[in-house]
Amino acid sequence: MSEKSSARAGRQVARLRRALRERDERLYELETRLAALEGSTTYQVGKLVAGAGRKKARGAVRLPRQLYGLWKKRNAAQASGPLRERPRMEGLDRIEDRLLIVDPYEGLVVAGIFGAATAAALAQHARVIRLYPHDAALVLDAADVDLVIVDAAAGAPGGPWAYLGVPGVYDRERTLLDVREVARVRNLPLALWGSAPPATLTRLGWDATVEPGSSPAADLAALAGRLAIPGVG
Repeated sequence: MSEKSSARAGRQVARLRRALRERDERLYELETRLAALEGSTTYQVGKLVAGAGRKKARGAVRLPRQLYGLWKKRNAAQASGPLRERPRMEGLDRIEDRLLIVDPYEGLVVAGIFGAATAAALAQHARVIRLYPHDAALVLDAADVDLVIVDAAAGAPGGPWAYLGVPGVYDRERTLLDVREVARVRNLPLALWGSAPPATLTRLGWDATVEPGSSPAADLAALAGRLAIPGVG
């Protein structure tokens, strides 16, 4: 496994472990709160009263005895501790971690907002992660990529990014700005791909722009060289 591939696998593992740790800690917190709620006297009294209401006469007769028993239990209760131990993550002890280091990809990995033709052309020379309007920023934040590309043709009618760059289509513009923000925070180069892009796209500011030629492979290699992406080009 090359140095670049090892580094990418390491970043993927670290990112997934962090997400799993946060999920487990949140689950632990929710379980603890639920156990405390269900064990509270107020909750149990309400449950008994509601049950007595459903059972009508017989329930009303039994209710005082049940409430007295609950009072005795409350005064004799002992701390039972948390529902389960706080989760710990040590080493690669989860199947999700081990799966990430299988079949590492050593070439260029590109995330982007693409039209179908551009995505198909680039996919022959790089691993392409297509971003979609409903979760673009989330996917980019989690994906391990070398750069982000916005295709000037992505806004053509009929595609998922239809009317991107058209003035007044604010939902597409907002999502694109979110993608740019994630790229900036993660220090990912951001490139505009294609000729004659809408004016709103040209004003956003890019790390590089590409006028595609006849060879996507050559265009990608030249772009990686201009952006000084380590191990690519």
